[in-house]
Amino acid sequence: MAKTYGVLIHGAGWVSTQHIAAFKNNPETRVLAVSDRALARAKQRVADFGLDAVCYSDLNAALKHPGVDMVAICTPQHVHCENVIAAANAGKHVLIEKPAGISRAELRRMLDAVRRAKVKSVVSFVLRWNPLFQMLKKMIADGALGRVYSVEADYLSHNGSWWSGWKDTCTQRNGVSAMLVAGCHAVDALRWFAAPGQFQAAEPVEVFAVSGGYRKGRRDDYDPLTNSWVKGTPPMEYDGLEIALVKFANGVIGKVSVNFDCIMPYRFPIRIFGDRGTVINNQVWSHKFPGQRNWVELPAIQPDSSDVSHHPFQAEVDHFVACVRRGVESHCNLADAVKTHEVVFAALECYRTKKPVRLRRA
Repeated sequence: MAKTYGVLIHGAGWVSTQHIAAFKNNPETRVLAVSDRALARAKQRVADFGLDAVCYSDLNAALKHPGVDMVAICTPQHVHCENVIAAANAGKHVLIEKPAGISRAELRRMLDAVRRAKVKSVVSFVLRWNPLFQMLKKMIADGALGRVYSVEADYLSHNGSWWSGWKDTCTQRNGVSAMLVAGCHAVDALRWFAAPGQFQAAEPVEVFAVSGGYRKGRRDDYDPLTNSWVKGTPPMEYDGLEIALVKFANGVIGKVSVNFDCIMPYRFPIRIFGDRGTVINNQVWSHKFPGQRNWVELPAIQPDSSDVSHHPFQAEVDHFVACVRRGVESHCNLADAVKTHEVVFAALECYRTKKPVRLRRA
């Protein structure tokens, strides 16, 4: 009989709803416990999903719950490090919401703990499982674009008080930067599309970035869900606009922009340029289509919503469980995710030094 893996969901906020649903739908897993700093919130999640699970307000107690094999870390980003280290030290496999940590030092400590415990990890760069992303990766691996030489991705979202996580991430101390809070999805997209292999992400070697925008420190806020403005909201303590150029080890050049200042609904544009074809979002121009006169539109789900329910958490969780079952590392494990985070931290260094930053090869 196949093993059933016990799951602990730690952090019962917005994104936890998708983790719970995905683990509940996976036939190899059972959610045994939910923990949160607010016990009432954990109990509400258990009730919402009709779970037969025990609730905790203390992670260390929850990690001792009988039968727990894996932990989904769904807490605010500034406590991920202590959460991941505790879970790894307890011998639990970890699925970590992005960003994994808020500093290079935190990431090193987390990675050391995961490696020492020999547990499996996945960092939730969930767009790697987006249907359009998967289709494009297959096309790149098949040579439909020839040799990719340039990639671009933009994270355009007026993140603000409409989002339940805003108070935890709008400060310099806990949020750090717009690119770290959410724009890291776009950075990871650059790495994903810059690599030729279907399950491979490129290694960044050099970064140059600038930041600006108008919104830093303001106490009025745009709500893209209602197309209205709100007064007296917590101010964002970092620049809302960041633009970075990234050079990869294989010679590909990437450009990423993160814009928390934009007055518009969420968008995630992508552009991929190869010597035999081009991709603009879901439109393809390729040597694989002889006599092509118009762009070919791929009928795949695009990354065009910030709602967590829009994203492919089921595919990500199924992948995580399969990695644990097979005893193999994920293409999106913590060691790989560190490389995405390095671009973010290099951008911050650029703002201080006004110089390009060379990254050490792994």
